[in-house]
Amino acid sequence: MIVGAERLPQNAGMDPGALSRAVGLIEAHGAVAQICVLRHEQVVLDRAFGCRPDSLFMIFSAGKPFMAMLVHQLAERGQLALDDPVARYWPEFSRHGKDAITIRQVLQHRAGLPVAHNLPRDALAAPNWRRAVHGIEHARPSWPPGEVPAYHILSFGFILGEIVQRVTGASLREVMRAELLDPLGLADTHLGLPAPLWYRHVPVRGHHPAARVRQAVFNRRGVRQAIVPAATVSSTARDMARFYLMLLRGGELDGVRVLRPATVAEALRPSANGQTDRLLRLPIRWAQGFQLGGPGPDPGRPRPMGSSSSPQAFGHNGSNCCLAWADPSRGVVFAYLTNVLSASFDGSPHQSEVSDAVLGACR
Repeated sequence: MIVGAERLPQNAGMDPGALSRAVGLIEAHGAVAQICVLRHEQVVLDRAFGCRPDSLFMIFSAGKPFMAMLVHQLAERGQLALDDPVARYWPEFSRHGKDAITIRQVLQHRAGLPVAHNLPRDALAAPNWRRAVHGIEHARPSWPPGEVPAYHILSFGFILGEIVQRVTGASLREVMRAELLDPLGLADTHLGLPAPLWYRHVPVRGHHPAARVRQAVFNRRGVRQAIVPAATVSSTARDMARFYLMLLRGGELDGVRVLRPATVAEALRPSANGQTDRLLRLPIRWAQGFQLGGPGPDPGRPRPMGSSSSPQAFGHNGSNCCLAWADPSRGVVFAYLTNVLSASFDGSPHQSEVSDAVLGACR
């Protein structure tokens, strides 16, 4: 399926007037942005705002599902087991009481290692793979493995990425390209932005002091081009829509199967159902590599997938500026990438409003 040709929304059971509200919200937000929405596998919205459709956005944590699905793929093939200790494949990881942490617990953000040291120190180490991994090897868990959900901001990608490299004997970038990106035709998705494509990158922007510090960091070539699997995937809304359409179809797209339906179902099985995440200090529904939708306990708190999202919806937010999700109950795929960083981790009312506008257009 080639994403990029909008069809009449009403042909996919969507209200054009309601869908136009989402466009109005994006225009009013004033960010450089792309959005791609599918309903029943038909493109109903495919727009770029202040950029080209092939401009490349840094998608931050919205890229975590790529890493997760590589691990689920290896489990499907019998090259690892999700309930194996991480240390079975990475012996140095076992230091300081981490020998019992399982791969599944990392996928669920229940390994007790939301950070190796603290977030600023981890962020400084992140562009250097060996330094980041060394820090995780010497880290001590903040909670016993499996006890509580605590969002693994950067450690998620480095732990799972190191496992993938040790199991396959290849670089993470090579594995992701060969096993997911190329088979799915995701030519505009990259783990670490290749230098020849720098001219297509969209710089991030921050309008608050904390966000401006992050802007200075994330606009550096050395950071944008580094292999930080939980943060530095660059992509387009069209590519993200294709990825989620594959998941909605149970692991197949355009006649190419990269995952079995049972594997996708396992990745979407809830692991935290509204518990308060100890790092984010927010109630959240986690799966095994994804955030899940559904109404939250606090109706006034923004939910990226929308306050009206169904419990079956799955996706991932990225720094409250990039978001992709799919809703099997409505047949909707949604990918919305922007370049404006939020000042906090407390949710984005704007993302919630755009998601709700799209959901409200479904008849």
